[in-house]
Amino acid sequence: MLGFGLVSLAADMVYEGARSITGPLLAGLGASALVVGLVTGAGEAAALLLRLVSGPLADRTARYWSLTIAGYGLTAICVPLLAVTPLLGGAGLAVAAVLIVTERIGKAIRSPAKSALLAEAAGAVGRGRGFAVHKALDQIGAFAGPLLVAALIVVFTEPGPALALLAIPGAAAMILLVWIRRRFPAPSPQDRGVPDTGRLPRRFHWFAVSAGLATGGLLTFGLISYHAAETGRIPIAAVPVLYAAAMAAGGLAALASGHLYDRWGARVLYALPVLAAATPALALSGGTAAIVAGTMLWGAAVGVQDSTVKALVADLVAAPRRATAYGVFAAVQGVAALAGGVLAGALYEQSTALLAVVFAVAQAASAILLTVTLRMR
Repeated sequence: MLGFGLVSLAADMVYEGARSITGPLLAGLGASALVVGLVTGAGEAAALLLRLVSGPLADRTARYWSLTIAGYGLTAICVPLLAVTPLLGGAGLAVAAVLIVTERIGKAIRSPAKSALLAEAAGAVGRGRGFAVHKALDQIGAFAGPLLVAALIVVFTEPGPALALLAIPGAAAMILLVWIRRRFPAPSPQDRGVPDTGRLPRRFHWFAVSAGLATGGLLTFGLISYHAAETGRIPIAAVPVLYAAAMAAGGLAALASGHLYDRWGARVLYALPVLAAATPALALSGGTAAIVAGTMLWGAAVGVQDSTVKALVADLVAAPRRATAYGVFAAVQGVAALAGGVLAGALYEQSTALLAVVFAVAQAASAILLTVTLRMR
C-alpha cells in the first residue's frame, strides 16, 4: 500500500501541478474563457466516463497492471510536453488541448484497474486503512505539486520550465510502478474462487446513487474560490494556498475515516453527507474565517469521498467485478458532479441560502440511501 501511495504522490505532483496553471497556460496560447472551459470540461468528462470502458476491460482481460502502467505513462509524458506548446506558434493551443485531454484519458485508463489492485492489496491491512494511507499520500502530492510549480514560475517567470521539470516526479512514479509490479503480480479473477455473475449486485447500485447524490450536493472549489474572490475576503494570490490547505485537510480526513471504517464499519460514511451539507453555509458566507472553515470542511469531504467510499465499493462487489464497479461508480459520480455544478452555479446567482438548503436536502437523501445499502448488506 505504501508503494502505491508513493506512486500517487509523485503522479499527483505532476498532474495537479499542471492543473494549477492550465487556465493561464491556455490563455497565454490565445484561448478564450469558453475554450478553457471546453478543454478542461472535456478532460474531466473523459477521465470519468471512459472508466465505463476501462473498468470492464480490466476485469475481462485481467490486465490490471498493463492498464495501470499505461495510464500513468500518459500522464508522465503529456504533462512535460505541455512545456513546448508556447514554442509551436499557432498550433500551440491545439496541441495543448490534445495533451490536456489525453492526460485525463490516462486517468480513465488506470483508475479502475489501480483501484482493483489497491482493494486486493489492502485486504491484508484493512481496506479502510489501506485506501486511507493511499489517499493521504495522494493528497501530499496534490499539496506539493501546485506549490512546486508556483515556486518554479517565480524562478523562471514562465510556466514552460516548470512543466518540463515535472518530468522528474513523473519518471519517479514510473520507476516505482515497475518496482511494485515485480513484487505484487496481478491476481487472476479466475483463481479467486468467486464466480463472475456478469452483474453488479443491487446493493452496489443503491450505494452508487447515494454517493452520486453526495457528490452532486458537494460544492466545487471553483465556486468556493469564485465566491472568495468576488467578496474580496480572500486575496487571489492566497487562493492556491487555501486549496493546498484543503488538500491537507482531505488527507487527514481520509486517514481518520479509513481507520474508523476498519473499526466501526461503513457507518463512518455518514460523515460524508454531514460534512458536505455543512459546507455551503460556511464557504459561501461573508466572513473570512467562515470561508476558510467551509473550505476545510469541503477538503475533508473530498478526502472521505475519494478514499473510504472506495473501501465500501470493494466490500460490496466480488473481486472479479471490482474494476467494472469502480468504472460505473466513477461515471455516476461524474454525471452527478456535472449536474451539481450547474445547479450550484444557477442557485448561487439567486440565493446562497437556497443553495445551502437544496444541497442539504441532497445530502439527506444520500444518507437515507446509504442506510438502505447498509441494511441490504
